[in-house]
Amino acid sequence: MPSAPNLLVIMSDQHSKHFLGCYGHPLVRTPHLDQLAAEGMRFSDAYCPAPLCVPSRMSFMTGRRPSANRVWSNTHILSSAIPTWAHALGAAGYDTALIGRMHFLGPDQRHGFLERPLGEYGAGFPGSPRLGAPLMRDIPVSTSGQCRESVEIGGRGRTTYQAFDEMVADAACSYLQERARASHQRPFAAVAGMVLPHCPFVAPTELYDYYYPRVDIPEVSDDELPRAVRRFQEQRGIAEPLPAERIRVARAAYLGICEHLDAQIGRILAALDDTGLDRNTLVVYCSDHGEMAGEHGCWWKSCYYEGSVGVPLIARWPGVVPANTVSPVICSLLDLAPTWVEIANQHQLACPSLPEPDGYSLWPVLCGQPDERRPDETFAEHLGGIDRAPSRMVRQGHWKLFQYADDTHPTMFDLRADPGETRDLAQDPAYATVCAALQQRLWQGWDPDTVLSQSRALDRDLEILMHWGRTARPTHPDTLPVPDVEEIELR
Repeated sequence: MPSAPNLLVIMSDQHSKHFLGCYGHPLVRTPHLDQLAAEGMRFSDAYCPAPLCVPSRMSFMTGRRPSANRVWSNTHILSSAIPTWAHALGAAGYDTALIGRMHFLGPDQRHGFLERPLGEYGAGFPGSPRLGAPLMRDIPVSTSGQCRESVEIGGRGRTTYQAFDEMVADAACSYLQERARASHQRPFAAVAGMVLPHCPFVAPTELYDYYYPRVDIPEVSDDELPRAVRRFQEQRGIAEPLPAERIRVARAAYLGICEHLDAQIGRILAALDDTGLDRNTLVVYCSDHGEMAGEHGCWWKSCYYEGSVGVPLIARWPGVVPANTVSPVICSLLDLAPTWVEIANQHQLACPSLPEPDGYSLWPVLCGQPDERRPDETFAEHLGGIDRAPSRMVRQGHWKLFQYADDTHPTMFDLRADPGETRDLAQDPAYATVCAALQQRLWQGWDPDTVLSQSRALDRDLEILMHWGRTARPTHPDTLPVPDVEEIELR
């Protein structure tokens, strides 16, 4: 067995697995991620713990579901008393580094990372303003969020998001080059955190112009939408269908920023290869959640369709992870923290185990071995929307069921027979037994009333923190000024 591997995680924001060439998209150009998959293992059924940035990322760091972390929204703060895999690997002798985005909130912007060669995009404190240039100078700030305007306004040009990802790639390349020159032999565990392909839907001109005449427009039937999804559309201002031209513009731009992201990842992977560090480095690519991009009449995230809750997950470690393989195991970002810990222990580094993880190590799977320890299921949860109804999803075998706490009926799909999720089987008497069993599993060990009461208590605390942030305008050394580079041509 080789010596303890380095770990390089490249994490994007809002990248649907449906928009990568290696996952079967017929148009998008993602050659570097496709090559990574060809040299390693691609997971076909990976999920995020929550279809929202901060809850998903904090679960990725701790291996605990959002309810265990008590982080359900993009304003909730992960307690510094909760250990992360960065703490565990650091205790085992790894040098740990965070380069770019992780969406930490509050005064602790490290959560176990010893170095931060490049800081966070935007404010790290609730309510505090962005540093440097405005978030969006030439287009409204709302275009980065879940509102109709973010789809109605899009086009070609250069954004601060693009500039930030280029900065992340620069810093990651420099970090790898410095590691290759270092005389010590300690392994490293580093994260390169990108912000793309998160909206706003604005892409570099040459990429937008390539995709615009080629992109398709999804067909949507109102009959297929569950009640909860229709409510989401109403809350976000997209209940009335968007004009076909607006959909085309937004989807063309999304494909363009997916390609721009891939190009930056290619630079990082080239630096890794050029330094020779690739030979004993486990490279993992993933995203915190997906993007609906108009499928089912939905945009952004915050729902349980595959485009939102499913994520890309690719791993490469030459000589260990079998090349050009596809794993069908049902897994989650929750599984990655236990995986890092087990790998370190397999290499005699005495890595402390994270307490009460909700994930399961993927180490046997990465070695191409069967793992009978793994359950054939995973969960996701969400507390979002204007009415903040707690909800949960279970994926078990080829079945997926999700339900909102204020809904009478769940929604259930057979993903083997209906991968496009067009036929809700929850009310079909022929599937009543399956539906009842999945519902029982869904609510086992998870109480929506407790989730709601605890989150409301956090929100009351946050009211003061938000007011403080707006008034005090706190700064942090790990928060970067936003580069003032925008040059936008809206369509």
